[in-house]
Amino acid sequence: MTSEAIPPRLHDRLERPFDRGLRAFDRLKERLGLRGRKAPYDDLSYEFLGGEQERLRKRHYDKSLRLLWKAETHASWSSFRDASALERTLSESAERGLSAQERVERERIGGAEFKALLERSYTPREKQALVNVLSMIGHGEAYAWLVSAELLNEVQSTGGRAALTMQVFEEAKHFVVLRELIQAFECPVPRLSAWEYLLLERAFKSKGLEKFFAMNVLVEGFALSLFGALGELPGLEILRLFHLDESRHAALPQSYLREFPLTPWQRWSPARRLRRLSLLLPALPILVQVEQDLAVLGIDSLEFGGSLARKVIQTSERVGFHMAPGPARLRALLNGLFNGYAALSRPGHERRDFVAAETSRGV
Repeated sequence: MTSEAIPPRLHDRLERPFDRGLRAFDRLKERLGLRGRKAPYDDLSYEFLGGEQERLRKRHYDKSLRLLWKAETHASWSSFRDASALERTLSESAERGLSAQERVERERIGGAEFKALLERSYTPREKQALVNVLSMIGHGEAYAWLVSAELLNEVQSTGGRAALTMQVFEEAKHFVVLRELIQAFECPVPRLSAWEYLLLERAFKSKGLEKFFAMNVLVEGFALSLFGALGELPGLEILRLFHLDESRHAALPQSYLREFPLTPWQRWSPARRLRRLSLLLPALPILVQVEQDLAVLGIDSLEFGGSLARKVIQTSERVGFHMAPGPARLRALLNGLFNGYAALSRPGHERRDFVAAETSRGV
């Protein structure tokens, strides 16, 4: 059976007017507020809308790939087998070059040995405290995965989409690796509290680029501070790598909005400023919720909250996500709330500047 192809010139004469009509029809529907072309993609210039944005791609996509870590290499206690054959060979070669003492210090341990390490390092109360705190981050990573996947369709440019794609990938990795870490403690994993549920659901429901504030600035800022506070504890060294990833995620809004700035109305709208403040407020009862758990781990919840509030306010102002009633007054307001709570719950409390505190360790 044979067939004859349509002559190229005849095909072009048929296809080109159909193409022009199809695209014109989609443009007309878009002007009328109907559903036109859905893909934000410019096939004529072979770019996503917004252009190439090579600098944005290099700062986030390229850097994320350079710093990509594998659970098999850095968390040998886990069930993950994500290292390539070359990475396994290089790791084995590096270990053969270590001294006996260095080899002991870098000894790869399996799941049973890791659980034994946790048993030796922590009391039952400390283990449950760690699970309570880490599960807050774990639930947050689930929402970060969801939000970043939605945000991927809100950003412009090839570089912007490449950067967000890496964040989606890293949020997925954080969720599954952290979940296995938490399960190794063999303690009950708490559900989301009402305050966590409210914060994360409202972050997920944020519109457009406001998701950057809700997730990358606020929720990721919370996780970043906890990784910084816990990454030096025995068995939790993997959190230092989480901290490196989250640092890039927290910096992404600034990089992106440098290329695609918010309008003055998006930055200063009274309704938006109040909504951003309202997103921050559920974090305050969360600090009360985890106060005893953090105390067991040697962390003052109000110092942690003050440090977090300072960083969130600084990042928000730098990026352009302004909050009511302004940075100086907001710091004073939060510091007053922290001191008011301390005066009620801590006998002999003397007023102090909690917002100036720093709780990150060794990162």
